[in-house]
Amino acid sequence: MRLKDADSYNFPLAPSLQQPIPSEAITSDASSDVTITGKIYTRVRLATKSDLSHIYRLFYQIHEYHNYTHLYKATESSLANLLFKENPLPLFYGPSVLLLEVSPTPFKEAKNEEFNPVLTTFDLKFPVVEGQVEEFRSKYDDKSDAYIAGYAFFYANYSCFYDKPGFYFESLYFRESYRKLGMGKLLFGTVASIAANNGFVSVEGIIAVWNKKSYDFYINMGVEIFDEFRYGKLHGENLQKYAHNKDKNDEGNQV
Repeated sequence: MRLKDADSYNFPLAPSLQQPIPSEAITSDASSDVTITGKIYTRVRLATKSDLSHIYRLFYQIHEYHNYTHLYKATESSLANLLFKENPLPLFYGPSVLLLEVSPTPFKEAKNEEFNPVLTTFDLKFPVVEGQVEEFRSKYDDKSDAYIAGYAFFYANYSCFYDKPGFYFESLYFRESYRKLGMGKLLFGTVASIAANNGFVSVEGIIAVWNKKSYDFYINMGVEIFDEFRYGKLHGENLQKYAHNKDKNDEGNQV
């Protein structure tokens, strides 16, 4: 749960590494900017396969935000295999992405879906500029003035302490124009509501203690911090050492 990403508070980790930007990361034409004033309408909904290009861009952007683009290995094809399998797990048990869309005009109510979208209105204290209109225009329905602002990524996890699964909250991210508007509370709160309403016992993950604004955000949302535990990760070369150990293990068992 990269809780460090709440509302995308900008605390860079290290100097940027010069990395090539994927061909999918197209720059926007400033002449097509859309400025939203007064009120901004939002819709939180479950991502569909039509959102693949947007998810790919957003995942790239969060790596770029943390100067981790050199670690970004995903493609639209690999994301399709991860998020939209032909034989999916039950709803919310597999990798799940909620998208938060914004619009200068109201969204229509939608019902009888797997997950009914959450509609909210925010009063703006200052104008918000959508500078990547074509890159992030929603493809979900026929509403042409809806834009993808951010996402939450989570999936079911399991523990021997509980008899039911919880959620592992992997990351939450907003594009720069939509930060510090209070939308982080809406998106994280929606994930928590899904968990509470569907029998999941927790929402948990990693909290970066160096990011005070983000840390405080999650504390205020009711997240409990367990300081006695530390995050561990076996990966890269250290993981690959275990890839071809069968023969060695068999020999060891004979000793």
